[in-house]
Amino acid sequence: MTVELFVLRHGETTWNREGRMQGHLNAPLTELGVEQAVTQRNIMAEQDLSGFCVLSSPSGRAVETAAIALGPLVTEIATDPDLREVGVGEWTGRLRAELIDPTEWQVTADGVLELYDMVPGGEGLAGLEARCAQFLARLEGPHVLVTHGITSRMIRALALGHGPNVTLATLSEMPGGQGVVYHVKDGQQKRLS
Repeated sequence: MTVELFVLRHGETTWNREGRMQGHLNAPLTELGVEQAVTQRNIMAEQDLSGFCVLSSPSGRAVETAAIALGPLVTEIATDPDLREVGVGEWTGRLRAELIDPTEWQVTADGVLELYDMVPGGEGLAGLEARCAQFLARLEGPHVLVTHGITSRMIRALALGHGPNVTLATLSEMPGGQGVVYHVKDGQQKRLS
């Protein structure tokens, strides 16, 4: 993978705050989520975005984050459905605490990643990897991506050469968090602040 990437995760939403599984559905950004997007804008304002294409997930929370974080800095933001969050099937809208006891699992900044392979009717991590690998294969030139927690982890893992068959351990070790910016270039990633 030789394409340079800036990868942004959307800011906190009401469902994130409640601990709900969002998947492809949307919940609005909280006040903190808006503040996180403003922080991303300040980070991205320090970058030279000449020649970068900007793509966002079509989910409202990502589009809203993209508008706040990048709208003042670029002339065009397109959406791409391959940047959506991993599908969570029958668990969409469910509270994570109703589904598992988090004390029995490794909890990352983006929750318990094993959940995404347990979801009835969900996309699963292998499905997400296939989607993200196809997405990355068609990118030409540098890109800024606005996406979601699990999708961000998968895209960065693949861009750093961890595929095919990205392991759960690799995804768990990948840094995450909301309202953050990662720069991926030349096989290295750096969290910008």
